[in-house]
This record gives sequence, C-alpha cells and structure tokens, in this order.
Amino acid sequence: MASIAEYYAGKSVMITGATGFMGKVLVEKLLRSCPEVKALYILVRPKAGQSMQQRVSDMMKCKLFDRVREDDPDFHQKIIPISSELTQPSLAISPEDVQRLTACINVVFHCAATIRFDEPLKHALQLNVMATQQLLSLAQQMHHLEAFIHISTAYANCNRKHIDEVIYPPPVEPRKLIESLEWMDESIVLDITPRLIGDRPNTYTYTKALAEYSVQQEQDRLPIGIIRPSIVGASWQEPFPGWIDNFNGPSGVFIAAGKGILRTMRANNDAVADLIPVDVVINLTLAAGWYTAVHRPKTALVYNCTTGGINPFHWGEIGTYSHIEHHVMSSFKRNPLEQAFRRPNANITSNYLINQYWILVSHKFPAFIYDLFLRLSGQKPQMMRIFNRLHKAISLLEYFSSQDWEWSSENMSMLMGQLAPDDRKTFNFDVRQLNWPEYIDNYCIGTKKYVLNEDMSDIPAARQHLRKLRNIRYTFNTLLVVFIWRVFIARSQMARNIWYFVVSLCFKFLSYFRASSTLTK
Repeated sequence: MASIAEYYAGKSVMITGATGFMGKVLVEKLLRSCPEVKALYILVRPKAGQSMQQRVSDMMKCKLFDRVREDDPDFHQKIIPISSELTQPSLAISPEDVQRLTACINVVFHCAATIRFDEPLKHALQLNVMATQQLLSLAQQMHHLEAFIHISTAYANCNRKHIDEVIYPPPVEPRKLIESLEWMDESIVLDITPRLIGDRPNTYTYTKALAEYSVQQEQDRLPIGIIRPSIVGASWQEPFPGWIDNFNGPSGVFIAAGKGILRTMRANNDAVADLIPVDVVINLTLAAGWYTAVHRPKTALVYNCTTGGINPFHWGEIGTYSHIEHHVMSSFKRNPLEQAFRRPNANITSNYLINQYWILVSHKFPAFIYDLFLRLSGQKPQMMRIFNRLHKAISLLEYFSSQDWEWSSENMSMLMGQLAPDDRKTFNFDVRQLNWPEYIDNYCIGTKKYVLNEDMSDIPAARQHLRKLRNIRYTFNTLLVVFIWRVFIARSQMARNIWYFVVSLCFKFLSYFRASSTLTK
C-alpha cells in the first residue's frame, strides 16, 4: 500500500483558509513532507489594500516556510491562488477557475471558517455553513475527487459532556434556518440568537455543528472525513517547536500573563485545558485524507483530535496553583517579554467573587493609576481600554475554562494503527509523546519570537526590567504598610501600645546584641 507521501505524489490539492494559521501549516507540511505533490490550489480573497497575489507572496515569505525554502527554492511554483470570496454566491469563483478545479482536483481540505466566538449569527452562518454547502456542490462536480476533508471543532457538540466520533442530530435543519433568517433584519436576528443557539455558548460552536451535518448529508456522494480539533495551539515539533502567528485562544492569554497584564482568570484549576498542537492536527488531517482516498470508508469518519483523555493538561498549570510556580509563569520569568507592565503572576480561581476582587485590585486599580500618570504627563490614556478588551476576551473563554468534556478517540487510534512505521514518524499525531512543560515553554518562547517579534538577545534587558518592577512593588507595598500603620497609630491607643512594645523589644534586642559582641571581644 502506498505511503502517505507516495499517495500525494502527482496529486492536485485544493485548500480553503490557506492564509490562516492552520492553513499555512497544512501548506508547509504538504510541500515539505510530500515533495512530489503536483499543485496546491488555494482559495484566497483580496483584502483591503492587498491583492490576492500580494497576500500569497507575503504568506510564502513567512519564517514558517524556511525549511521548505532550503529544500526547494522554487516551491512557490506549486502554489496556485484562486480568487474566491466565501460569502458570495458560488464562492465568487470565476467560470474558468471552476472548470480548472473540477478537471484536476483530487483532494479538498476545507479549513476556512470564522473562529470569532461573538460573530453575528448571519455572518457565522454565511462563512461556516453556506460556504461549506457551496464547496460541497463544487466538490460534486470534480471528476477526480478522492477525498474531501472538513475541519470542524471538538466543541461543535459542547452541549454534551461525552462526545463520540459521530455526527449528532443538528439543533435545526440548516437550510430551513438559512431561509428563515434571509429576510430578517440584523437587529431581529440579534434578538433571537440566544434562543436559537440554546445551550451552546456562542454562534461559532452552533454553526460548526450545522456545518458538520451539512457535510454528512453528502457522504453517499462524496468520500468525506471530518477532523475535530480542540483548542489549537503552537506547533509541537514541526516545522520547528513553538511556531504561532496569532493572539487567538491560549496565545493571547499567555502573552497577557507574560506582560503582567493578566493577573487573574476565572477557570477551574482541575479542569482540562484541551490544548492540541497545530502540527498534530495537520498530521492527522493529511493522514485522514490518505485513509479516506485509499480505503474509501462507507460513511464519513469523524476524528476527535484532543489531548484531555490521553495526556491531560490542566488550567491550573498556567498560573500559580497550590503555591507552585507552574509552566507559563515560570517560563516567562526565565524568558521575559519586553517592557512588561508588571511581573508575571496570574491567579487562577473558579470563585466569581474572588475573581472580581482580583480584577478590581490587580487590573482596574493599577490601570487607573497608570492612565492617571499618562494624563498628567500629557499622553493618551490606554491601560483601561486594554483591560476592558482583555476582560471581554477572557469572558468568552470562561465557558471552556470552567468545565470538562470527554471525547472518544477510537478513529484516531485506528488511523494510527493503519500507518506504516515511517509514516507514523513523519506524520506524528501520537499525543502520548507530548511533554507538557517542554511544549508550554516552547509555546511561550514562540509567542515572544513569532507573534511579538521580540529578539531573544534582549532577554537580559527584559530580566533587568522585571527586577526593576519587583523593586518598585516592594517599595510601594512597604510605603503602603507604613502609611496604613501610621493612620492606625494616630487613631487607636491599642495600635500605639503595640507599636511602642515592638519598638522597645527591638531596642532591647539591639542592646543585648551589642553587649554580647563587646563581651566576646
């Protein structure tokens, strides 16, 4: 049987969402580990001020492609951009391009989606459901299609505690919902959204569940596989450890904690933070494409791509938990971020009132003082605005950081068993081998190097800055204690008596110490 690299040799592959985080890693892995792949057709939309060609050119200059560049300097010739807009009828693909794609595509990887949790329902439906339906229609016209792999999310069915590798009945028939909302004004849709999404936390998980059902409806006509990753984080091993290019999900939390801005977060310390490295997801995706094409399963196979049930990492391991310095905080103290607002020190609590207290004391009060200083020095205040944005982002994560889910992973295990030993190494998605302290350390360094573009040679200066912040904190705390104590002494006879007793005790101790020293001499 052909290996994965041998299967993709000579194949034409179409990828949606190729300029996004996961899409870029998929493009890079295909080019590097399947060097004989014939062509990668990527659907790209022109962005404001940037042409389609410019966006692709910028993507290929990314550090992520350094290893591919070394092996094949002309790798960009295999990447063929196709102008497309997912919110438009027929995906806004020209008739000439439709003809081209239907004549040659062998494998489709559908990665494009909106991942914003607070996306308005109509827009989320357009991008996550209607675009998927139109892509499925296009796939049915492809004469040589061997696999259609859809990237979903492990949280599509987060209203259940135990999630099997099956497609669950949708909350509503997608086509009926789309027809119903078509004539409605945006304000009406906004009003009825909470009732529509029901026990799901946001429009993202709701529309991803509808998209899964839409994909399943075509399983008799198309060879389909569905990948359900949990919280996708930085790379574990490939193309190098810790690569990340965005503030989404845990990355933003880590950076805020490293900068000393995030000091408290509401989460269950014992709940599993189901992080999954992006290269694990991509390796599984490529293996699933191979398996779907070669074995032609009778029904669409679903792969729950998670770590919690196999090799768990807990939310409490981000900050200070049980007085032990855990992974993220200790990593940022060894390799600090530049110009931190305060020293890294995050308190993770599940108690609402305690969290509100720390928000007031450790977030809002320092932000107010700092903004006051900026105003007095003639600068524009900014910290309160930053903290408000942070609180909004953290509140969107609370649903996922305060509870646990169980995902079965039989199909993932089955697929691993189908791989030859060499493929198991080249396309490794065995999360049992994942060492969390090492991975989190690389993740934190990755946010510093690739998201914030900070130079590792500046670490000594960043450490010096942290020492300065520590000294400022000690000085402020000492002055605060002295001030409070002086207020008590001025108002309370008991406080004065205690103060005189402590001072006289210290004086007696010093007198005894002096006398002892004299006798010794």
